[in-house]
Amino acid sequence: MTVSAIETYWNDFLATQPSDSSYHGRTYVAEAFGDNPQLADELGALIVNGVKTGTCSALWEWEAEGNPIPEVGLISITLNGADEPICIIETTEVTQRRFNEVDEEFAYSEGEGDRTLQYWREAHTRFFSRVLAKIGRNFSEDMPLICERFKVIYK
Repeated sequence: MTVSAIETYWNDFLATQPSDSSYHGRTYVAEAFGDNPQLADELGALIVNGVKTGTCSALWEWEAEGNPIPEVGLISITLNGADEPICIIETTEVTQRRFNEVDEEFAYSEGEGDRTLQYWREAHTRFFSRVLAKIGRNFSEDMPLICERFKVIYK
């Protein structure tokens, strides 16, 4: 997907907003969820359908990439596995907690599998074991996570 297609999607969203909307002066990021196209499609569909309203990432990834930790109000254009925009989300909450401190309620908000904490732990242990290896880190039960909640503002 070209940058201009993402900009067009953003401009289409702005066209739905009143001229005095604060979104007109905002910046955004454009990214897919997950670490492969199939996962991006699966997670993107959960977001578009209102099932997935939470996500988490390893603090170590943010530090390794040198990117700022997400903040409330962050606007993200969600991309599918082909890097095409499918919706726009706004971050409504950001907390830091350890992997083993994630509870049933947050696991449910992630919308994946059967939405249980057990499923969440198994799926995220596999995910973090995969992605952390790329930055020379290993999964651990007490690793710090950045946990976000968001809402779809455009699709």
